[in-house]
Amino acid sequence: MLTIGGMNLSDKQKNRIPVEIYGQNYMIVGTESPEHIRKVAELVDEKMKEIKNKNASLDTSKLAVLTAVNAVNEYLLIKEKLEVLERELRNNGNER
Repeated sequence: MLTIGGMNLSDKQKNRIPVEIYGQNYMIVGTESPEHIRKVAELVDEKMKEIKNKNASLDTSKLAVLTAVNAVNEYLLIKEKLEVLERELRNNGNER
């Protein structure tokens, strides 16, 4: 889990990485690698800009929510595909 600022995480090593997302500076804290955290921030920034280009009238708050909705939608689609592939692998393993 990534957080903004310094919310309490587990006892794992915490990385505090400064990033810029949609023109705002944030300190992202997480146990993931600095490269991973930067990549997440970069993808969020890109998605916000992409959505804003298609919906110029959105304010920042609505843009952030729409970005989150799109990200979770993509996540669920990928998760569903993964579950199908895992079932196929299990079924193929049982056919031998």
